[in-house]
Amino acid sequence: MRALALLLTLPLAVAAGPFVPRDDAEIVQRLPYRVDAAERQRRAALARDPAQLPLAAATARAALQRARVHGDPRELGVAQAALAPWWQLADAPAEAVLLRARVLQARHEFDAAQADLRRLLARGDLTPQDRAQALLDAAALHQLRGELPEARARCEPLQPLAALPAAACLAELDSLSGKATSAARTLAGLSPGRTVPPWLALMRAELAERLGDEAAAPGLYRTALAGADAVYTRAALADWLLARRRAAAALALVEDSPDAEADALLLRRVIALRQLGRDAAMPTALLRERLAAVERREPGRHAREQARFALDVAADPREALRLARLNWTLQREPADALLLLRAALAAGRDGDATRRELAATLRDKGWQDARLATLDRSFAP
Repeated sequence: MRALALLLTLPLAVAAGPFVPRDDAEIVQRLPYRVDAAERQRRAALARDPAQLPLAAATARAALQRARVHGDPRELGVAQAALAPWWQLADAPAEAVLLRARVLQARHEFDAAQADLRRLLARGDLTPQDRAQALLDAAALHQLRGELPEARARCEPLQPLAALPAAACLAELDSLSGKATSAARTLAGLSPGRTVPPWLALMRAELAERLGDEAAAPGLYRTALAGADAVYTRAALADWLLARRRAAAALALVEDSPDAEADALLLRRVIALRQLGRDAAMPTALLRERLAAVERREPGRHAREQARFALDVAADPREALRLARLNWTLQREPADALLLLRAALAAGRDGDATRRELAATLRDKGWQDARLATLDRSFAP
């Protein structure tokens, strides 16, 4: 489902001093892209007349796309600014509500995003296209939070409106409900030829990894790199490599990206450098300060990457467990379960209760994840 939803960036709360460059020539951050002339003209036109919904929507949509591709949270502010005339309106036009909900989701304001989509779907005047998009976005939000029956209730009415996304949505939910192997076959059948759309390749890659399919997962991740979720996909493939102690390959993967300075990739770079026994002090200090600043603006909303930093960089298992537990209250995707189990195991006896509770929860759902079973045999199906 992550391939169908807006991807977010990662903040974290760490007590840290500011990162100070050693001299004026030191590069602190390379901006991964530039806004083109057409976008500058669009923003200028919108500034002259901010109430033009088509222009505002185009500006917000482009900003969300840049946030998605480059992992740049500043673009979410651009999107919100474009939607300012409709930001507080409960009865805003459907297009504005859909975009507003995506900004809220990207900021991990999940309750507000779900409320927007719920009100929107209650309207009787939605076009089929707007209704389909609202259903898909709502399903993605419910799945992200581990609310699988609610997600299915949004996917099913999507079938007559958008057959392919609906089929992928339902297969993804099946994969989290004890039917992972048949879901993998379903997803493969959605693109029977040699060309696999990147978003579908990403769904198949993540499922192949959960099934322990070592042959299929990396190739599907590399196919997915051609898609719009470039930072997320590169980070996911880097994690696959890091889990197999292929740190040199993971480092090359993230450093080769035009968005290598995105927080998600910088974190993987730090982890890879540490695995290789190389000096990671400078990127660690930069990452610590940059993400702590985001945490100050949005406290408590991004515990997943906070926990990852505490576990794999700061080597603080108790803090990692605390943050991973907090994250589990916000997000319940496979990556969150894996992080929680890793933190619980690293914390030793302090994590035993969490580990048992997680095993019982996932057993009830029918989750299958070879990564969990490798770490702890009680998670084997």
